[in-house]
Amino acid sequence: MRSIVLSLSTVLLATTILIAGQPVSQIKVGIIGIDAHGVPWTKIINNAKPGSPISAIRVVATYPAYSPDIPFSNDNIQKNIETVRGLGVEIVDSIESLIAKSDAVIIATIEGRSHIKQAKPVFAARKPVVIDKPIASSLAGVVAIYREAQRTGTPLFSSSSLRYSQGIAAMSNDPKIGRVLGCDTYGNNVSILPGHPDLFYYGIHGSEMLFTIMGPGCRTVSRVHGDTADIVVGVWQDGRVGTFRGILQGRTGFGATVFGEKGVGPAGKFEGYEPLVVEISKFFQTRKTPLTAEQTLEIYTFMEAADESKRQGGRPVSMEEILKNAQREAEKISW
Repeated sequence: MRSIVLSLSTVLLATTILIAGQPVSQIKVGIIGIDAHGVPWTKIINNAKPGSPISAIRVVATYPAYSPDIPFSNDNIQKNIETVRGLGVEIVDSIESLIAKSDAVIIATIEGRSHIKQAKPVFAARKPVVIDKPIASSLAGVVAIYREAQRTGTPLFSSSSLRYSQGIAAMSNDPKIGRVLGCDTYGNNVSILPGHPDLFYYGIHGSEMLFTIMGPGCRTVSRVHGDTADIVVGVWQDGRVGTFRGILQGRTGFGATVFGEKGVGPAGKFEGYEPLVVEISKFFQTRKTPLTAEQTLEIYTFMEAADESKRQGGRPVSMEEILKNAQREAEKISW
């Protein structure tokens, strides 16, 4: 009898946590795709210390979708299955089965082409969802996904992990810098996904850093492409200028220099995935996204505009026109 009581206590401890001293049932998370961030995020979530913000959620199931255009996606899939199974995650054979077992969903497949199809049943179930970058394989696809999330009333969140690194997030109101007048970010842009705008995969990190520090309001975008780097220049409505340097050769990394009324200083660097996972946990608890659709769409518009400028030989292109074109194209995407 004592062993039965102990077993029951163990089960209860596994599904109940304390938030601000109050008992709360853990939110069960299902992950679609374990060929990229799905694995490290699962490790962070399921190994979270009791009482931490992340311990409010737990990955309970995964549908191991892979990205057919990415060779290492399929190559690593069996290893990744064993890894997440060792973390107590059930492997399921369909997205529908995953949704039935979950309170919230993360779509984490590498490439964005399949995200519309994968998101469709999640939106139908109206369960809060995080879609890892890139949200889709085009700006029109991103617009369509946000429209469907709004239509169905499904909470949706997507962000680069760089946004929540403390040394980057704090730069928008650093008293030593003062009002931000400009910002130059940099990051790896070597890895480009087939069928996606060039910046959608790795370039999103530097782009997201730029908008985290500069804020919204970019009006025009131009791009210079060379053998060693892509330089993307944004001009904001108030005349401020921000740039992203996509590194193509040499040493890579992520960072920024911020120019302000009072000073010039470097922003922090990548601090791992945990700060973003904390935000994901908060999102799943509150069902309130930390970013508006407009904030995220502006970043994707910036990246799509960079491709259009490249096609036009580096000529500045209008962010407003790029978004309007994408909105028209989004009408053609059926659900």
